[in-house]
Amino acid sequence: MAEFVLDPAFAATSALLGDLPLCQARLQLDARYPWVVLIPRLPGLRELEDLALADRARLMEETVMAGAAVRAVAEVLGLAVDKLNVGALGNVTPQLHVHVLGRRVGDPAWPGPVWGHSPGEAYGPEALERAAAAARRALGL
Repeated sequence: MAEFVLDPAFAATSALLGDLPLCQARLQLDARYPWVVLIPRLPGLRELEDLALADRARLMEETVMAGAAVRAVAEVLGLAVDKLNVGALGNVTPQLHVHVLGRRVGDPAWPGPVWGHSPGEAYGPEALERAAAAARRALGL
């Protein structure tokens, strides 16, 4: 049986937060947006329909948890969250994953999508540590 392998694009653009029952949770490395990415730890997934029914339900629960983590990250960074955006695009990285990000009126891409808008901004070491710790607490990791 094949094993879960993380697409290298995720390792290059996000920091590991930890493993939830279904997904690996990662903090997207763009300090402008509080942003968590969930990647189901099952091999060969590309679409939601590739998940068994119970795993689809689990993914929804973990997405809600990620929303709480995004709000926790925003709080420690002093950012507002006016709207949570959730997306499973996969046009660039086809491995099944779900983005959960906090948007605010006046953020760099508001009101349009963040994808392809502009280059990300790196976290400073202290801000990254605070953001990751807040996300882990909210996720129970």
